[in-house]
Amino acid sequence: MTGRLKYFLLLLFVVFLSPAVLPAVDKLRIGYGAPSVTMAPLWIAHEGKVFARNNLDVEVLYLESALVQRALIAGEIAFGEMTGALLSAPRLQGADVIMVMGFVDRLLFRLVARGDIKSAADLKGKRFGTSRFGAALDRAARLALPKLGIHPDKDMTFVQIGSEATLLTALLGKSVDATLLQPPRFNKAVEAGMTMLANLEEMKIPFQHTGLVTTQRYVAKNPDISRRVVKSFVDGIHLMRTNPDVAKKAINRVMRLNDERELEETYQLLKRVALIKPYPSLEGIKTILADLVDQIPAAKTADPKDFVDIRFLEELDKSGYIDRLYR
Repeated sequence: MTGRLKYFLLLLFVVFLSPAVLPAVDKLRIGYGAPSVTMAPLWIAHEGKVFARNNLDVEVLYLESALVQRALIAGEIAFGEMTGALLSAPRLQGADVIMVMGFVDRLLFRLVARGDIKSAADLKGKRFGTSRFGAALDRAARLALPKLGIHPDKDMTFVQIGSEATLLTALLGKSVDATLLQPPRFNKAVEAGMTMLANLEEMKIPFQHTGLVTTQRYVAKNPDISRRVVKSFVDGIHLMRTNPDVAKKAINRVMRLNDERELEETYQLLKRVALIKPYPSLEGIKTILADLVDQIPAAKTADPKDFVDIRFLEELDKSGYIDRLYR
């Protein structure tokens, strides 16, 4: 082998095989706070290997309720799926959390009560099962009950129970008299003889439900990773709409529905409410801030725009990328 040939082969190795020229794969953790359908964009993007296609190695972590909020603030995860309710209070108190995408902009809960409770008026003096004070379910109840003539603090006793699955068990076991449940779980309560008193979705209360949250310091340090994460979720929502099999597999892996009718209903709900262009709802955040005024006075003058950072989503939108996905 001549010296010139050896040099040529070495050059080929450096150019085509050297790790330095391969696209960087960035590792990060993304957490979610509940095994509920509004969290499904993360599971579907992971199941469909969408993150990998954007050179991201994502570890998905289930961190129940407020744990995802704490882990994000502590820097233990890069992004977290959470509601505007979990975002707003720490932001008002000085944390640099920021919502970059808003997947669902409405309340999906149903108000369900024991079978012998036939109207909202019958709730007075009863025990209401909530997940955790300040969480989305708790905020939703305090927004919806007054519209039904019930003052949450004066007319009912709120009891912290835990997850929706635990709330359903508590309702069926008569540990509480009423609670809020999302589809498809509320169907199990109705089938067991419970009464559905109200559909909060029909009340059309503006509310920033689940979105993707990170911190300003993470975005400042990792703008390219943040951009690819946002793109991955946009791609994942498209995958959800165009590939039901992958979407249902991801949903069932986490929610363990194991009933085809229930799984299909859950998928169709997600398809109906998940935003194609997932901008956070400023009106939805405004609703949450108004509800926080009594606890955190700074909420009164807070600007909802300070709670979001839509630069990466806007880039994709203005470039025409999202529209092209659906042509």
